[in-house]
This record gives sequence, C-alpha cells and structure tokens, in this order.
Amino acid sequence: MNKIPTCELENELFKSVYDKTPDYIKNTKLMDFDNENEFTFTLTKENLYPYDKETNPTGLNLIEWFANYSKEAKVSTAGIRGPQNILYPQDTRFPINLVGIVLATLAKALVLREKYPDKKILKLAGSEVRYNSDLYLDAIARIQAAQGIKTLTPQDRKTIPIWLASFLAFKLDLVGGEYITSSHGISVKTATKDLNSQGSQFLPEESLEFVRKIEEIFKETEEKGSYTIKISSKSNPLIDEYIMAKLNDGIDLYVEYLKSGVAENLEDLKRMKGKILIEAVGGCAYRTLSRVLDKLDIDEHFVWNNTEEDPFFHSIGKYDHDPKGNKVFYDYSVDATVVAVKPNGETFFPVIDTLHYERILDDCPLGTAVLITDPDHDRLTICQIESEGNIDTLNETGISYIKLGNDRVLTVFTANQAFLMLMDFRARQLKAQGKWKHHPRFMIKTTASALSWDEWAKNNGVKVVNVPVGFKEIANIMKKVELKLKLSPYDSVTVDDVFGNTIDLGVNPRLIFAGEESGGMIMGAEDMVKSLTGREAIAMREKSATEAIIVAASLLAKLEQENETLSQYLIKVFEHNNISSKFDTRVDIAYYNESEPDIEKLKQSKVEGEKLRTKNDLFYLSLAIGIKEGIAKLEDVKNVLNNAFDSLNFDNLKSVKFVGDGTYLEFADKYIEIRPSGTDAKTKAYGGGLDLDEITKYARVLGNYSGERTELHKKLIPDDFYENSKETALNYYLKFVDKDANNETFEIPDYKKLEAL
Repeated sequence: MNKIPTCELENELFKSVYDKTPDYIKNTKLMDFDNENEFTFTLTKENLYPYDKETNPTGLNLIEWFANYSKEAKVSTAGIRGPQNILYPQDTRFPINLVGIVLATLAKALVLREKYPDKKILKLAGSEVRYNSDLYLDAIARIQAAQGIKTLTPQDRKTIPIWLASFLAFKLDLVGGEYITSSHGISVKTATKDLNSQGSQFLPEESLEFVRKIEEIFKETEEKGSYTIKISSKSNPLIDEYIMAKLNDGIDLYVEYLKSGVAENLEDLKRMKGKILIEAVGGCAYRTLSRVLDKLDIDEHFVWNNTEEDPFFHSIGKYDHDPKGNKVFYDYSVDATVVAVKPNGETFFPVIDTLHYERILDDCPLGTAVLITDPDHDRLTICQIESEGNIDTLNETGISYIKLGNDRVLTVFTANQAFLMLMDFRARQLKAQGKWKHHPRFMIKTTASALSWDEWAKNNGVKVVNVPVGFKEIANIMKKVELKLKLSPYDSVTVDDVFGNTIDLGVNPRLIFAGEESGGMIMGAEDMVKSLTGREAIAMREKSATEAIIVAASLLAKLEQENETLSQYLIKVFEHNNISSKFDTRVDIAYYNESEPDIEKLKQSKVEGEKLRTKNDLFYLSLAIGIKEGIAKLEDVKNVLNNAFDSLNFDNLKSVKFVGDGTYLEFADKYIEIRPSGTDAKTKAYGGGLDLDEITKYARVLGNYSGERTELHKKLIPDDFYENSKETALNYYLKFVDKDANNETFEIPDYKKLEAL
C-alpha cells in the first residue's frame, strides 16, 4: 500500500480496502512495471483456477474473472466497467485488474496483427484521473509495443478527455485507441473504453473478437501448461510521446474543428461581462479545456473550481453513511443530476450537496451559471443562480433547484432541459447566419431522452432517429448516414430507428444535434469533418463537454444581453415550439452498495442484485417481445399491467416495444422506459410527459417492481417464451445494428501526413 489519503473519508476507504484484502493478494508479485526494462510474464495453468493456500497457491481464478468479463463485453454500453482493488491492482478477484488489462490488451493486439499483417499499426492510449490509470496506461503501451504496435500517448502520460482521444483516433486515421475511465462512476470503478478507427466505442461484435482471442490464450495455457506474454521496455521507440507533444495533444486540431462549427462566432461571448464557473470535479477537464478556451481567446470569461486532478474527486459525492443512515463509506458517484432520498423522505442532490455551493457561490451575483463536467470531461450539467422569488415558476416548469441562502437558489437543469435549450440556440444561430436552409436537418437521440426533443424537432422540420442508450449507438447511425452520402450523394438518405420506423432524412442532410439524457451531446458539422487522409464524418463519435460548454457559454452571453435567465429561456422554448411534454424524470434503482470494500460480499450482492434486475426486466420485456412475436395483443398486455399495478392506469397505453436495451411503454400522454443497466445490478426508469408527478410515480412504481409474474402474466406469456425473451430481444437488437451497417474496411495509411505535422 503506497497511496497516501488526502482526507479522512479517503483514509476510511483505503483502510476498508486494506483490511478486506487477504495477505496472499498483498504479497502477490506477478508483474513489476517499475522494471523499466523488457520482461516477460508467464501465465500458467494454475493461474486459471481458484487460489488455495495448500493445493494452488498461485491460483488467480482467471476462468471466473473471464466468464464475467466476457458477459459484460456482450452488453456493455460504455466500455467494460467494474470496481478494482485501488490499493492492489493485481487483485484478480475484481472485474478490473492489471492481469485482465494485460490479457485484454494482448488479445486486441493479436486481433489487429491478424487483420493487418505486415502493416504499420498506430493506436492512441490515454486516461483520466482514476486510481492506477498510470499503471494501466503503461501496461497497455508496453504490451502493444511488444507486439509491434506504435502507441501515441500524451507527453509524460498526462491526462486527456475521452472526446479528445476519440477525435484524434478519427482525425489522425489511427487503427483505434484505448482510454481508461469510468465516466462519472464511483471512485473505485474504472474501465477500458475501446475505440475503433472511427473513434467510436466498440460495438459488441468488435468486443467479441478479442474476447475470443482470450479464450484461445486460455486454451493454449491449459494444453501447454503456460503462455508467455512479452512486455517491452519503458523506452521502446514504439511508445511515442513526440507526436502528441508536437500536436499540442491535438488541441490545435480540435480548436480548428470548433471554429468551423459551434465556435465560428464568439463575439457575444467575448463581450460578456459576467463570469461562468466551470466545475471540474477533480477530473481531467482543466488541463485540456483551459487551453481550448485560451486558444479561442475567451478564457477570461471563465472561473474554475476543483481543478486539481484527484482520483477521490475531492470527496465529491462521498458520505460516511448510506441512504438509510447506516454508518459506512458510501459513494453516490459524481453525477450531479443524481437524486436521492434521505431517511426522513426528503429528496436531495447528494453530489451537489458535497460541492458546498452555498459557500463557494456566496460572492457570485444572480445569473452566474455553473457548468459541471465529469472526470473524463464528456458530460455536462448546467446550473444557474436565481432569486428565491422565482421558485413558484421553477416548480411549475419542472426545474429543480437547491437553496443557497440569502434569498437565492441554484437551478439544476436536467440534460433533457439543458440540451433542449442548446439545440434551440444552435438552430437560431444557423438560421441567423442563413445556413439552416442549406441542408435538411436531423437529430439522433436515445429513446430514454425527452419527448420535448421530438416535439421541438417536429416544430422545426428536424427528423429524429431514436436509438438505444449509449453513444456508440448514436455513432453507428452517423456511420450509416455517411455511407449512404458517400455511395449515393444525390439520393435521399433513409435509416431505420430502433422503434422500427424508416426515417427519410432528405438529400445531403446534416446533423443538428446528437445526445442522451445522461448528459452527453455533440453538435453536427456544416461541412463534413475530414481526417488527414480524407475520410469524412458528419460529426464526431464521442460526446464532448467542451463542445457543449462552448454552446452553453454563447447562449449565456446572449441571455446576459437580454437580461434573461436560463429558466426564462426554457419557458420560451416550450412556448415557441408548442411543446406540451415539458417534464422528464429518471429513477435509479441500485440493488446493492457499489462501495462495499469486501469483494466477495460485493460480488455476491451484485449477483443477487442482478437477479432482481433481470426479474424486473423480464416482466416487461417478455410482454414487449410477446407483442412483437404475435403471441400477445396490446389489450392483453394492458390487462396484465392493470392487474399487476393497482395504483397505476394503463387504459391509454398505445404500444409496448423493445428498444434495444429496455422496454418502452408509449401512452397517449407520456412514455415510461424500464431499462436494466448493461454494466451493473441496477434498473433505470425514465419518463417524459405532461405531468411531472404522474411520470415520476409511474417510473418509481414500475422501476421498483419485484418482477414477480402474476397469474395473468403467466397465462399470457408461456414459461419457455419468458425464459427465452432476452435472447430473442438480443437478436432483434443485432438486426437493428446490422441493417445498412457501414462495414467499410479501414485501410491503414502510410502516415506521411501525420509524420510531417
């Protein structure tokens, strides 16, 4: 244990982890990455099986680890995530560990070597601030170098945001990238996000390629008794910091991209008198975003909070008790929009509460905006200081707030509300510039996002493509559109959405907005974005809080001129676009404490939680698949639901559909989506509609349901159909992903342009 805690809460976490880690793990010496020379790690047959002090003292139980890892690879929406032993990263009892990262990296390298024999392969590796990121980044770079793959890393392995890694993978025509993050997840979690040559996160079939390669490695280990893995020296010339240093981490290229789009005209922002506070939550935002703002000559209009990089995120979201009041370390993550309930029944924002804004914002004037990002700097939450006298209007509009004292409140906009304002403002910018009419416009959104987005789009002549949750799903639609633009530039572009609708986007369309309710968004480009070798994209593949911040700051500057608040602007957007579905909600149901330091207890509680999650999911999913397969009618499903839920009414239910990763219930006046987490023992219930109290009630009741099958449910849905509905649903999802898929083979360039930069 060589990590030094920065506060009492972190010390409590470290002590819990230390106390719960067995001595044999503490004493395990598998790979010494402090050794700067080339070395090898020999995987043995014994490593594959469980540890036993007497009969298998070198056991790592890798077969069990791999079973869980490969299962997650099939469904993961944002990298293969999980907790790690933050003090002893070689602890293979945890889903993410050094041995697993070594194996996965080697497997991905072997897949690339087979795909591109005798070719020069370039990848990028980057990370944010999480525990052990330096170690994992070093391992990834050195294993790839040992396989002849050149890895670009930031100078001195410093942090970069996920969107910048994605941008550079596309812009520089790299084979792909590796990025270490767990977004806004709890501090003990981490993940490797795999990026392909488009800069997009791996789809399941891409992940399964290297999963199968790990299977081959294990098979050879079983048959021969061992498998040797080479790790290059730290100074191997295939580990390249020079290119990223020369490119200023790619910031100059990204600023050029911004100037061709959302940062084309920043004159209003440059005249802004007030300051905008950026909350960096101890993540990687400051190092990159501060340089972007400087390059755009607008940095003087921003002030910062929590700029020092910290894997504990300055205790943000951390408590010494759980939601029930029990004395225990508890982490709510750093998702500022999380709403929790105190033991007395009062709802609150646990993450924002730990930011202590009642003190931090004490000297800030009314109208000051707070832009909260996350550790890997891809998501954004927008807040603003308003007068307490506006509370009645905020309540009527469904805008949440916290009291700051001194007759002031801090409004906290959901991403659904914030992004509605940003897309509306961006459309106004394009119309004012006379550019809107040059192309038909479309939007890509997740089904869990707001109905207000669809209504705004309809009022503005914007087509909407709905997809499952996850930015890789959004990127997949982008690539389908680009292929059709390339092959048939003068024809109307059509794509299918996850509801089964065929959407006509028009001739030579442009993306106005792509995003999801969880806080991630991107704006499309007016001119196609080109890589160094001429590949073209309608937008970047990864959500970017920097792009969102530029649009938000421009909007705030305009509102300052007009003496308006964001809440006033939102109300105008509702009114001017005939939006009736003004309200949205999300209810998160966690079936266990993710912060539990005892890994065996954690794994067991997660397994039990996954059973509850799956039971809840199958109750609704089997009904949706039953309708899809023709064994049930909508009226039958209404009867089942009305019978199961006395407090709810389903008479105006219009459809029940599987939407790739959840079940979508469309009513005449609202929607509710029940979605099992693809990475954890959680259920997420979303809602949008005309009445906030009503959609919240439906989301809570349906999301918290045990999933117990009623007699009517059993009568309608046969047992074998119920048991197989998940597999049937997966087949439907894969058909959606594969239809019109852009499967163009990536051709490795000669990289002369990159080397000449």
